[in-house]
Amino acid sequence: MNEGFLEELANVPWGLLAPILVIQLILAAVALVDCFKHNNTRGPQWVWILIIVFINLLGPILYFIFGRRND
Repeated sequence: MNEGFLEELANVPWGLLAPILVIQLILAAVALVDCFKHNNTRGPQWVWILIIVFINLLGPILYFIFGRRND
């Protein structure tokens, strides 16, 4: 590996980033479980699953605001 990359990785403020990463993972997991449990989404369910997985932090938020039906 490149030594410059390892030095930059060592300088990352993990104490600040770790809670954000944990919140992101929890939010994505909750959105995926909700999407699988409720088949009545606005639009195709498979599209919302792709949005949740590939659009990191915004995907689950978009699902809860626009994709979920509250019937």
